[in-house]
Amino acid sequence: MASANAARTAVGILGNVISLFLFLSPTTTFIQIWKKGSVEQYSPVPYLATLMNCMAWVLYGVPWVTSDSTLVVTINGTGTVIELVYIAFFLFFCSDRRKRVRILAVLAVEVAFIAIVSSLVLTEVHTHNQRSKIVGIICILFSIMMYAAPLSVMKLVIKSKSVQYMPFFLSFASLANALCWSVYAFLRLDLFILVPNGIGSLFGLGQLILYATYYKSTKEQAACVKGDFSLSEVVVNGGDGRKRGADGNNYFEHLRVP
Repeated sequence: MASANAARTAVGILGNVISLFLFLSPTTTFIQIWKKGSVEQYSPVPYLATLMNCMAWVLYGVPWVTSDSTLVVTINGTGTVIELVYIAFFLFFCSDRRKRVRILAVLAVEVAFIAIVSSLVLTEVHTHNQRSKIVGIICILFSIMMYAAPLSVMKLVIKSKSVQYMPFFLSFASLANALCWSVYAFLRLDLFILVPNGIGSLFGLGQLILYATYYKSTKEQAACVKGDFSLSEVVVNGGDGRKRGADGNNYFEHLRVP
């Protein structure tokens, strides 16, 4: 039993590390927003959805609801703080007043929902088993929605035959994260953690299969785009035989391949 608990703790710590990487992965997006001074067409929905998911899992992991789930609280508590920072950043750089009001309204509804559930569960339900069941079902629903979010990207990959908008390392980290928490849940047979992360593992595996399937065609498309770019930009200026851009400058001095 002691070795199983130690293994579960070790897997949980690894899960915390991988999850933290996933929570911090949008940082580059917000650096771009900061540099441009605008959120442009970026959507706040993923951050609002992740915040809701994290708050629900924090409630599930507290000792009054589920015993021995400290590692669930630590990573989701951290995730809650990170998502709040993202949303605050988004609000600051959003120039559309109506959009800001909508974001604040959704945020208020999410906080109110968690507060009401917390109050009802902790005051009206009197056993750990019943509390963990109620909150666990809510967490499963939110987690499945979170893991199902990449389905739109997977559909785009199949349609375009390109993995350009599905980064390999992010897909791999998502799979590793789901597998890690599946093992963590299996060691104590916590179905409320196991079910959504088992489904998440399948989605993550599907993303990697798509990546392997369309990686070659993505390279071929990139090569075609590069070739088209070269043909559209290069013109022969005068009779010196050197390739020049449309602005008359030496073409090779200005070519930048993304």
